[in-house]
Amino acid sequence: MTEITDYINNDFKALDSQETIDNVQDFFAEVNFSHFPVVEESIYIGSIASEDVDTFDSDKKISHYRYTLEGFYARTNMIWLDIMEVFARNHTNVIPVLDDENKYVGYYEITDIIKFFNETPFLKEQGGIIIVEKAITDYSMSQIAQIVESNGGRLLGTFVSDTTVNTIQITVKIGLGGMNEIIQTFRRYGYEIISEHQEDNYLNALKERSDYLDKYLNM
Repeated sequence: MTEITDYINNDFKALDSQETIDNVQDFFAEVNFSHFPVVEESIYIGSIASEDVDTFDSDKKISHYRYTLEGFYARTNMIWLDIMEVFARNHTNVIPVLDDENKYVGYYEITDIIKFFNETPFLKEQGGIIIVEKAITDYSMSQIAQIVESNGGRLLGTFVSDTTVNTIQITVKIGLGGMNEIIQTFRRYGYEIISEHQEDNYLNALKERSDYLDKYLNM
């Protein structure tokens, strides 16, 4: 099985803080990276942004612009969801990777992490998706798992897909099991079903009754 750390990349060496801006500009002109890690005496000191480099004096060195470096990174023991969060939070397509002793070991590219995500059972295995919503103070991941499994479903994965001050939306991937029974059980536990489902007999029945009422009133 492929591990997330198999995607740690070293095709390009980290930029040295003594590298000239002219060379860094040439580097970014050849690659499609938004950022790239910078090291000083083999120690990671931050990532330099390609957009910033365009505004720097080409005859100076990276060290002259140390204050602009961004300090984000991932650890070698991070799970892929946490890594995706680092990508999203920092609007980058490259993340430096450090070990537990803060030693720079390489970098992740967003395309590789998405490839890893696409190979996970959450996306790869066949199943159904249900999006549920509940008060943020009242939901429980263990309860969600219990609802799915008590109806014969196999839980392939869950993640928080949206939040507000008061509510939280959770996307649930389910293999096997009766979707309608699972949907109705979620409702009994106070979850609102955000996604639409052909199997949702409750909604279908309401729609049929609404259509009938409209037709009756328009006679």
